[in-house]
Amino acid sequence: MEPFAGFSGRGVRVAIIDSGVNPAHPHVAGLAGGICLNPNGASYEDDAGHGTAVAGAIREKAPEALLYAVKVFDQRLRTKVEIILQALDWAIENQMQVVNLSLGTTNPAHRARFEQIIARALERNLVLVAAHEMNGQPALPGILPGVLPVGLDWDCPRDSYRAVTKEAQTVFLASGYPRPIPGLPLQQNLNGISFAVANMTGLVVRAKQAYPQAPLPEIMRLLTETQCE
Repeated sequence: MEPFAGFSGRGVRVAIIDSGVNPAHPHVAGLAGGICLNPNGASYEDDAGHGTAVAGAIREKAPEALLYAVKVFDQRLRTKVEIILQALDWAIENQMQVVNLSLGTTNPAHRARFEQIIARALERNLVLVAAHEMNGQPALPGILPGVLPVGLDWDCPRDSYRAVTKEAQTVFLASGYPRPIPGLPLQQNLNGISFAVANMTGLVVRAKQAYPQAPLPEIMRLLTETQCE
């Protein structure tokens, strides 16, 4: 049985910090809004397909969530840390309840600035779901306290996850595959840590619907208790 299978994410506000989202894609089925923070972009629609695939994975598990596109990447999927911080600030100020940040930085010099904004997010009861590592390297902000960290497990079903302990930190392992596209082999589609984060975010959204006032530690405890064996 899927974790929190009786919940659809109804009404939960979810910010997707990525390359934008195509709201007309059948896997997305519309957005509640969004913003473009990429200086090279004019709208929050997706030029790369990455954010749309991320949104599709979240929508699959939380079909009634309110999805917001926060565009920070272009086709290169690269941006400055300042823009990521600006995106997190936007999510806090616009009362998002869950944030999906599929990517991050391996540069430890940015730790203090991420810690400051995470403290603000926790005050607003916002759950930030982020990559714990990238290419085998610890990633910010996913390694920090106050973030729900996600790692890759290629053998995990897409509708499930595992909770493990790494260096005294609970890390949630999820599938790195996006929502399947008919006729396209799984290995030829986009895949990787971005989609482990997205798959986990969809399940976090269900938990947030079930317990909207629960702080992050409680959400993590509930998710750990309801993981599929």
